[in-house]
Amino acid sequence: MLLTKQLLELRPRKMDMIFATKTCFASLLALYIAFSLDLSNPLWAMATVFLLANPYSGMVSSKSFYRIMGTMTGAAVAVILTPRLIHMPWLFTFCMSAWVGFCLYISLLDRTARSYFFMLAGYTVVIITFNDILYMNEQSIFDMALGRFIEISIGVVCSAVVSATIFPVHIGPVLQSRVGKTLQDTEKLFRIILSDETHQTNYTTLLARVNSDASEIHALSVHLWYEKSKFRGMTKPLQELLHQLSILTTNLVAISERLTQLDEMDKGYRPALAVLQQDVDHFLLQSTTLPEHYLNVLPQQFDDDFEAVFEAALPEQQVMLHSLKMDIRHFIQNVQTVKIIWYLIQKGEKHLPPHIVSLSTSYPSLHRDYGVAVRGGISAFLAIFIAGSMWIITGWKYGYMVASLTSICVCIMAAMDNPVPALKIFIRATFYTAVVVFIYAFGVLPYVTEFWQLALVLSPFIIFCVSLFPHPPLSSLALPLLMCTIMELNLQNEYVLDQIASFDGSIANFFGPFIAAVVIYFVRAMSPDITATRILTLHYKSVRETMYLPFGLEFKTQLCSMLDRIGILNTKQVQSEELKREINLSLIEVSAVIDLTRLNELLIKMPQEHILTQNLAHLQQLLDDYFRSKQLHLEHEMLRQNLIDQMSLILAQSSNYEDADIAQRLQISLNNIRSSLCRSIRAEPVNQPLQVA
Repeated sequence: MLLTKQLLELRPRKMDMIFATKTCFASLLALYIAFSLDLSNPLWAMATVFLLANPYSGMVSSKSFYRIMGTMTGAAVAVILTPRLIHMPWLFTFCMSAWVGFCLYISLLDRTARSYFFMLAGYTVVIITFNDILYMNEQSIFDMALGRFIEISIGVVCSAVVSATIFPVHIGPVLQSRVGKTLQDTEKLFRIILSDETHQTNYTTLLARVNSDASEIHALSVHLWYEKSKFRGMTKPLQELLHQLSILTTNLVAISERLTQLDEMDKGYRPALAVLQQDVDHFLLQSTTLPEHYLNVLPQQFDDDFEAVFEAALPEQQVMLHSLKMDIRHFIQNVQTVKIIWYLIQKGEKHLPPHIVSLSTSYPSLHRDYGVAVRGGISAFLAIFIAGSMWIITGWKYGYMVASLTSICVCIMAAMDNPVPALKIFIRATFYTAVVVFIYAFGVLPYVTEFWQLALVLSPFIIFCVSLFPHPPLSSLALPLLMCTIMELNLQNEYVLDQIASFDGSIANFFGPFIAAVVIYFVRAMSPDITATRILTLHYKSVRETMYLPFGLEFKTQLCSMLDRIGILNTKQVQSEELKREINLSLIEVSAVIDLTRLNELLIKMPQEHILTQNLAHLQQLLDDYFRSKQLHLEHEMLRQNLIDQMSLILAQSSNYEDADIAQRLQISLNNIRSSLCRSIRAEPVNQPLQVA
């Protein structure tokens, strides 16, 4: 009912119709070429266009490249394995299932465009080999593999050429708009946090939007190499910009935490802070065409403005203000770093200035969920093995279609938390497909004698389905409806209506997604709450690891990975209020991990025999125990209280420590940890406030 309501309310945009018309033209062109070459399965040339369909030409080209490479790899594996295993059906089915499971496992770990290659290398083998068994008396496995490769290559080329030449939509301009908007939102966030005393209730939505935009920029940037916009080949610099932007996000959260903590005590410092905020705003709104030496420049009145803030604050707020000053200074410097990188990207420069430390690695600092990848691989193996076993046991001629469709379903939906609802829609689409195929097969196609007539009768249906692709709730219905219809019609040069084959095809289209849905339900499906809980477990483990990392490239790379993980967390539609609270706290915790690293550095610098050093080492162990208990989902309230008591003891002892610089750094870090990690918002005053360093 919900899909029906959405379908009735849909009003396709102009760009949707252009995209649908282009895709329809490319699919018919691919079908015409496949007919002209008299290929055995022209439908795969047409279906490939639908699988590659995307409004952005860069994404189409990217998927086209990896689809060809994946198909070539899958065809090669099929040619190698089939002659050796064809006479052992159970072992053959086992090996095919294991291969797809392994490829899907790798694909789920690789969150770049390369993942498409691994996925195609997997299920292409099943499609080729199982088809070959049906037609082994007519074609060799090599001919079958070559034919499939040619058919898919035709679809790939037609899709890429049409997308790049007819009203092309490039990713570059979209990225330019998104990056500019994200930078504006970041500076707006800074103004909200500093000027609005109730910012905690106002900035969360904007912060989530910045994180969402950053994730979308990453998703778009990986395809830049495959288009002709001015940002072609700028994937690595853009990933570096996103890494630096993630550090910027932690600055904003840390600033928000310090101001909340200060406001809990007294707001007398606010008028002086307003002056500081105006000067920083003016400084940040200057031209984005920045010279490289501008990186470490601060507003001219920065120190004087902060001196006025210190004078207006209470003595017990001084440590928090020291921390706030450090956070705002880092925020300004990070904004300049992001602007410089963006300026160089727009100039076409792919290399960073030597004094900007790159956070990018040979492999992007992205969260990889090994648990989901393992479950996805196992579910693919079991689903395909069950479908193949059903084919072996029953001897049903069209059982190969069940296995092929099962492999496709279990692979293309593996990235979802719970693919079962989407597979239910897929199953529903098979019933709609039966109606559409019946109308075409018995009411339309018998009267078609020329290709132009075929194109004319297929175009309205194709355009209608493809126009739904840009709308996620409806695309899950449109794609299977279109694909299953094309597969069941099985268009050939000499079209012969086979009622039994049509009926068998409809049954196969039902059982394929049904088997995939049942196996995924028991093996792979997880609710958003379960997924969020698992990711939070990895988050707490990462927090523990950062406690012992030196502040440097390794730490910053780890921090980028943690922020990427939190970005994924924010996309989960969790129901538990407790989980929502934990997700919100996770970003606050990340903003304070730098203080955990600083504690470790101070611990190394301080004399080992000093009582303060021993208490600090005990605190570090308590922190480790605290986050281990959260990682294992154990009761941690007593540990939390022990942490607060231990930090209070160290803060009292630090006031009399002989090294004033170390004492100040220690007080700042402990204050931040107590506020951000343990949520003890009102900090106890330090007996002897330190002067500004």
